[in-house]
Amino acid sequence: MKRLVVLGAGTAGTMVVNKLRPRLDPADWEIVVVDEDPVHYYQPGFLFLPFGDYGPADVKKPKARLLPAGVDLVEATIDSVDPAGSVVHLSDGTTLGYDQLVIATGTHPRPEETEGMDGPEFGETVHTFYTYDGALRLREALRRFEGGRLVVHIVDMPFKCPVAPLEFTFLADAWFEELGMRDRVELTYVTPLEGAFTKPVASAHLGTMLAEREIGLEADFYTERIDAERRVLVSYDEREVPYDLLVTVPLNMGADFVAKSGLGDDLNHVLVDRETFLHPDYDNLFVLGDAANLPTS
Repeated sequence: MKRLVVLGAGTAGTMVVNKLRPRLDPADWEIVVVDEDPVHYYQPGFLFLPFGDYGPADVKKPKARLLPAGVDLVEATIDSVDPAGSVVHLSDGTTLGYDQLVIATGTHPRPEETEGMDGPEFGETVHTFYTYDGALRLREALRRFEGGRLVVHIVDMPFKCPVAPLEFTFLADAWFEELGMRDRVELTYVTPLEGAFTKPVASAHLGTMLAEREIGLEADFYTERIDAERRVLVSYDEREVPYDLLVTVPLNMGADFVAKSGLGDDLNHVLVDRETFLHPDYDNLFVLGDAANLPTS
């Protein structure tokens, strides 16, 4: 019997096994999904948690419930992949041989990669809505916020869901307006790009949306560090942006096993042919979703 192994039971991994299980004869193909977290998080919903539009129950479900019958879920941490030998090594010493492999382990925020971000102020005055726990902590921080400088900040490209920071900024603007406190909040959007939008044509035509809402824009800002004690963002060209409450998109990186396996780029995103989704060196290794080194962000 042949074996298909899918690494990651997020959106991409869940979709691929739901599509392939009915098409692959169970007598010929075993399908195994590996993921260390038993909970599936609806990540687009994280954007709405801080404002109370969604609650915790709206964004999480058991992963096993989303997988079809005939798919085995292995809850384990991935240590490495041996693509030449077609073997996945798990952290508990277990190995899984495969005939076909799909890597769908996504990309994840890494606050520790930016000096000063992952310190005692992370979760206090420095926040992110790119994780479930982070979005809930930000919800509490917004409810305590009485006014001042709120800065929405992007460390670097690429990152998943590139429009989300702008969406958060506009939602915050509307939320404070509804609360009757918008005049007490100074909103600023800080980005390493030339404009607020990730595509130049969008920035050219839609860039006035920030000015119309009296939202400041600090563009071409390449973050060197966060001085959390002074509550200041510092760029490589020594510009500073002060804040009272910082909402940041940390550097996004792929899974650690990608680097250990020699399969990725500097940010642990797996090399892939953009036409076939195959790794360029292995004809039985596919990569889907944010795990791939593709221009999707």
